[in-house]
Amino acid sequence: MTQIKNRNILITGGASGIGKIMGRIVLQKGAKSLIIWDINESLMQQTAQELSAYGKVFTYALDITNSTAVATTYQHVKMRHGNIGILINCAGIVRGNKTFDQQTVQDIRLTMEVNTIAPMVIAQQVLPDMLAANDGHICNIASAGGMLSNPKMSVYGASKWAMIGWSDSVRIELQQMRSNVRCTTIAPYYINTGMFNGVHSKIFPILKPEPTAQKIIRAIERNTIFCGIPFGFHFIRFWQSVLPFRVFDYIFGTIFGIYHAMDNFTGRNN
Repeated sequence: MTQIKNRNILITGGASGIGKIMGRIVLQKGAKSLIIWDINESLMQQTAQELSAYGKVFTYALDITNSTAVATTYQHVKMRHGNIGILINCAGIVRGNKTFDQQTVQDIRLTMEVNTIAPMVIAQQVLPDMLAANDGHICNIASAGGMLSNPKMSVYGASKWAMIGWSDSVRIELQQMRSNVRCTTIAPYYINTGMFNGVHSKIFPILKPEPTAQKIIRAIERNTIFCGIPFGFHFIRFWQSVLPFRVFDYIFGTIFGIYHAMDNFTGRNN
C-alpha cells in the first residue's frame, strides 16, 4: 500500500480538471503538502486559494516542455519542501478534430512534448531521489486512446501509446531492482472536464471527474499496476488479439461509434 498521509504530492497540470480534483483528494487524505506545476499561473493561484482550505498548497508556474526549467524548479522544490513522495504526471493536451494530414509539425511536436517527453523528463528528476530513499510512487495519466486507434486522434493516440509503453517498462525496471518505488499507469476514457468538449460517445459513458479522480487515487494507494477506466477497457487488447481487424473495426468503430467520437470535437473554450 502507498500512503498519502504526510507525503509531498506533486501534480502536473494540477490547476484544473482531474488534476485539481486529485489535489483536493490527497489533501483531504492528509498529504503533507500539495505541489502544483502548471503553465496557467492565474488559474493555478485560484486553485491554490480554493484548496488551501484542505491543507498546504504550493504552486510553481512553468512550461514542462522546457527541460531546463523542469530541472531548476525541481531542485527548488526539493530544497524548500524535501523529497516528493508521489508524482502524478497529469498535464496533457489534445489537438483534435484533424486527420493526420491536417496536423502541423507544431501540433505534432507540442503534443509529443507535453504528453510524452515531459512526463519522462520530470520522472527522471524525481526518480533518483525516490530510489535513494527506496520509497515513492509515480503515477502516469495516459489514456484509453493509448490502447485503441481512433481517427482524428492519431497524434494524441501516439503520445499516449508511447506513455503507456514507457510507464509500464519503468514499472518492470523497478521490480527488477527490487525497489519499493512503485509505478502506476492510468488509462481513462474521455473525462468530462472540458478538455474533450464536443466528443460524442455512443455506447460508453463520458466519465464523471469526481469518481474518476477517486479511482486514480485508490489505484495509487493499492499499488495498482495498470488501471483502465472503465474496467471494460482492460479487455481491449484481448479483443484485438482474437478478432480479425475488420471485425474489430466494425464492432468498435461502427457499432460502438468510437471511430466517430471526435467528429464534433471542440475542446476547451478557454
